[in-house]
Amino acid sequence: MLSPKRVKWRKQFVGRSNGLAYRGSDLSFGDFGLQATEAERMTSRQIEAARIAISRSIKRGGKIWCRVFPDTPVTKKAAETRMGSGKGNPEFWVARILPGRIIFEMNGVTRLQAEEAFKRAAYKLPFKTRFIERE
Repeated sequence: MLSPKRVKWRKQFVGRSNGLAYRGSDLSFGDFGLQATEAERMTSRQIEAARIAISRSIKRGGKIWCRVFPDTPVTKKAAETRMGSGKGNPEFWVARILPGRIIFEMNGVTRLQAEEAFKRAAYKLPFKTRFIERE
C-alpha cells in the first residue's frame, strides 16, 4: 500500500476539509477521469482496492494514472486506554479529498470500458464520484 518514505513530522492535526479542489481538478494525462463530488478522507487501502478494480476491469489494457497520494497520518490510541496520556501512534495514511479532485485518469480504452471500470472503482470509495471525459 501507498505511504510516504519519510515525513518531517510524525503526527499531524486533524484539520478541516472545506471548499473545492482548485488543484488536481482538471484532466492532465488521460482522456477519461473519476472525479470526487464530496469531501472525504481516502485511505491507502481504498486507493489500492479501486486501482485493482480498474486494472482488472480493463484487463491490463490502456494506461491508468492515480492522481492522489496518502500523505496524512491518522493516529489511534490503543484499545482500553484511559483518557489523557497524549496522542496515539500513527496507524494508517489518508489522502484528503475535496470536491472536484480527480482521483484516477485513464487512456487507451473505449468510453464504455472506462465508464465500467470507474463504476467498479467507485463502489470501493467512501464518497460519491462522477465520470468525466476530455472535451
